[in-house]
Amino acid sequence: MEFRNYAYVLLLLVFFAVPAGITLKRSDGFVGKLKYLLPAMLFSGAIFILWDIRFAELGIWNFNSDFVLGISLKNLPLEEWLFFLVVPFFSVYIYEILKTRLLQVRQPNIFVAISLVLLVMYALLAYFFRRNLYTFFTFFLLTIYFGYTIFRNNFKQNYPRFYLSFLFAVVPFLILRGILTALPVVTFNTEHIVNIHIFSVPVEDLGYFFLLHLMNITIFEYLRIRQFY
Repeated sequence: MEFRNYAYVLLLLVFFAVPAGITLKRSDGFVGKLKYLLPAMLFSGAIFILWDIRFAELGIWNFNSDFVLGISLKNLPLEEWLFFLVVPFFSVYIYEILKTRLLQVRQPNIFVAISLVLLVMYALLAYFFRRNLYTFFTFFLLTIYFGYTIFRNNFKQNYPRFYLSFLFAVVPFLILRGILTALPVVTFNTEHIVNIHIFSVPVEDLGYFFLLHLMNITIFEYLRIRQFY
């Protein structure tokens, strides 16, 4: 096994270690909230893993064996399974940090309006690019879950922090995905994307991350507020 086979797992370790180290050093209470985050990660991760497995079977994306450890579960590298623990961990951590720094926004209806505009945009993207499976599936699922979040109307007060945390978290996410696609650890079938890239990252990945972040935040907040356990 060569050093490059550790590329993906080392990247994940770095992106996990930074927020984990800060959390342990600051003792800011985030560790106590992991009991709400873990179910959110497991639920959203299960959906994304099933998505990953099916798209890998269809050849919509592929993983380069030169940059992974060679341990696979359901034809997915072990690192890809860990991805859905590491990425939500650092993105929800950013959300929690911002929650303690931001004052309560008095006009959340503005963000509801923004959300409705985005919802229409996501639905149109799913419709117009329905022949591109990655594009369609990403924005179709995003439209369904985002619409459910908006019209259920229990998330209104969290929109400002959600959007700001997304803008902060998308930077490390794009760095991570940029390295993965540039090496390349993962490659995409160009027939199933719109072939617009941010550096080497397909633009669909922004919707992919928006959905992953939204799903984890909404479930995390639901469990935290109700405190079933």
